[in-house]
Amino acid sequence: MARPLAQVGRSLKHDSADLHVQGLANYVDDIPEIEGTVHVAPGYAKDAAKGKITKLDLSAVRAAPGVLAVFTAEDIPHTNGCSPVGRDDDPVLARGEIAFHGQVIFAVVGETRDAARRATRLAVIEVAKEKPAVSVADAVAMGTQDISPPYAFNSKNLAGALKASAHRHKGKLTIGGQEQFYLEGQVSYVVPQEKGGMFVHCSTQHPTEVQHLVAHMLGIDDALVTCECRRMGGGFGGKESQAAQWACLAALTAYKLNRPAKCRLDRDDDMIMTGKRHDFEAEFEVGVGKDLRIKGVSVDLFGRCGYSADLSDAICDRAMFHSDNSYFYPEYHIGTRRLRTNTVSNTAYRGFGGPQGIIFADAMMEQLAISLGIDALELRKKNLYVRGRDVTPYGQKIEEHVLVNLVSELERTSQYAKRRKEITKFNKQSRWLKKGLALTPVKFGISFTFTQMNQAGALVHVYTDGSVHLNHGGTEMGQGLYQKVAQVVAEVFSIDVERVNITATRTDKVPNTSPTAASSGTDLNGMAAFNAANTIKARMTEFAAKLWKVKPAAVKFENSVVSAGKKAMSFTQLAQAVRAARISLSSTGFYATPKIHWDRPSGKGQPFFYFANGAACSEVLVDVLTGEMKVTKVDILQDVGRSLNPALDIGQIEGGFVQGMGWLTTEELVFDAEGRLRTHAPSTYKIPCASDVPEHFKVVLYQSKGNKEDSIYRSKAVGEPPLNLPVSVWCAVMNAVASLRPGVVPDLHAPATAEAIMKAVKSMGAAA
Repeated sequence: MARPLAQVGRSLKHDSADLHVQGLANYVDDIPEIEGTVHVAPGYAKDAAKGKITKLDLSAVRAAPGVLAVFTAEDIPHTNGCSPVGRDDDPVLARGEIAFHGQVIFAVVGETRDAARRATRLAVIEVAKEKPAVSVADAVAMGTQDISPPYAFNSKNLAGALKASAHRHKGKLTIGGQEQFYLEGQVSYVVPQEKGGMFVHCSTQHPTEVQHLVAHMLGIDDALVTCECRRMGGGFGGKESQAAQWACLAALTAYKLNRPAKCRLDRDDDMIMTGKRHDFEAEFEVGVGKDLRIKGVSVDLFGRCGYSADLSDAICDRAMFHSDNSYFYPEYHIGTRRLRTNTVSNTAYRGFGGPQGIIFADAMMEQLAISLGIDALELRKKNLYVRGRDVTPYGQKIEEHVLVNLVSELERTSQYAKRRKEITKFNKQSRWLKKGLALTPVKFGISFTFTQMNQAGALVHVYTDGSVHLNHGGTEMGQGLYQKVAQVVAEVFSIDVERVNITATRTDKVPNTSPTAASSGTDLNGMAAFNAANTIKARMTEFAAKLWKVKPAAVKFENSVVSAGKKAMSFTQLAQAVRAARISLSSTGFYATPKIHWDRPSGKGQPFFYFANGAACSEVLVDVLTGEMKVTKVDILQDVGRSLNPALDIGQIEGGFVQGMGWLTTEELVFDAEGRLRTHAPSTYKIPCASDVPEHFKVVLYQSKGNKEDSIYRSKAVGEPPLNLPVSVWCAVMNAVASLRPGVVPDLHAPATAEAIMKAVKSMGAAA
């Protein structure tokens, strides 16, 4: 019988919690600067988004006080590119023309950051301006060349299914983008090494990619570049691919001047120059039978990708994978266009396209329910994936069915039926204030859909004092990954987690890593560390068995003691004995996710190892005179399998929900007709704050028997799935506005800002 888990499953605090509270946690900008450190600031054309550069006069920049050098594309020694997918459409420094407002044309190197930044403003840049394509509508109307060809999942009899439907509904939905707004901005600090090498401190989710792109730009071997990241002050996808450009600029400076160089973006520049969540336009039609079951769905998603490919193909694919959310579509067309615009290239953001697909699915359900005059929850429950109706549009069969039970449990514990009656009564009696209620499920696939990225490595050392050194390819951005993996290693050795020393992610310790993204950080790196630790444990076990003349199965590790019957020694004593016997106490570990496969040309396969499920019930209060909205109650039930650390998981759920709520209610990216981002500071871009969190905010972990798949200790991912739960907030707003004229679908889009709500109210013909 297996011993009870001692370290895994404990609600332990974040490994850096004490340091965070004391202000002692070191980030890249906190690293003591080596004597001779210089500072890099990017420069761009302030009033143009597209066109050829007809004049670039940097003489005043070079002559400015404190300026040491100014670099342009001509100064890059090898490859002028930082594309994450190997295309040539992401220059480190633009040459000859610009494709979006904020594109970097030159870099200033100063003795101080202030001197470098001030000097960038002295550049004389003239651009032969061309009309930019800024929005989805612009790209379609102007016929810009798509980033990639259109792609779709298609069944064989959609037209017949729609024709045979008892009720059909057509709709449109605008889905806004979102700024990552990490607390720590983009920053890199590069120190030149012997033989032309570079040591790169970088706030990045993908150290291996930074290593590769810096080496490629300089024309040196990857092995000469080491990238390290101890922690980030938030990433949310914004540092998956887009940290590389700033590392390259710092590395270029270090290479040219042979001095340490730092590049740290100002918040405004960061928001202008780096990519966001993709915004989409969705056009759809759905048909249902008399039994309220969906017969067919047709949707076309138009994604605004920006000026370059970046990660848009995978993001648009992921939007398609999640356009069913939790609902079975017997017949379907799910298509995407990947539109090129003259705006900053959009990039990864928590959920990676999945949230855009999910909000489409539930907006469709909400609109359909309003047009039918029924409770949207009734419609949702009728169409949940169940046995026999369990194959997705991309051909993956759902093996674990928890959605029905999870939704039913939350319906009961949130007192949904009782509250629905109370809200209906309230709305009949209240003229200007309206309440809305929605309960929405989430089914989120876990794995990178680019199959080769589903791998991880780890390095574990046991020292003779019984302490353990842990390193792996995952990066810590506040989510608690390091703490969870440390608990895994402590569990393997049955020692206190405090004896496991967590170390910074470094490309010279664990090479060829995947990014920390796709909610797979713990799944991949936890299992790699588990394998490394077990390799060492097996050696220690074999030694103890020979020492005590017992079978290896008789050797037990428990509470920092290793024993076999009456014979025992401490874990530390065993480590000392093993070392004295000249047996290695060090091991690498590797893990590749099993079962997954994906054939993109056919649109079929099993791209996900498993699905994470959850549901949220949200209640809102809307003022139909002003458009103001307040979220008053939220109840969440999330399946995390067997939690590795319930406290960290609940924190991720709470944070993810609030972040998603911001995306769908207050965070609005506004570009003007010239392609300039006008909401590039917290004064104009409104992220949620503490007062936006409802007083009633209840998060419960679903009582799971554990992940059906053999994930690390049968846990489930929790990074991205919770961000999709506040779709319930947006649907509740729709529900509140719809109460003005039952049967009429409000023209509401995302984000549901006060202005958007007012437009929706006016679309009902009920503003007065």
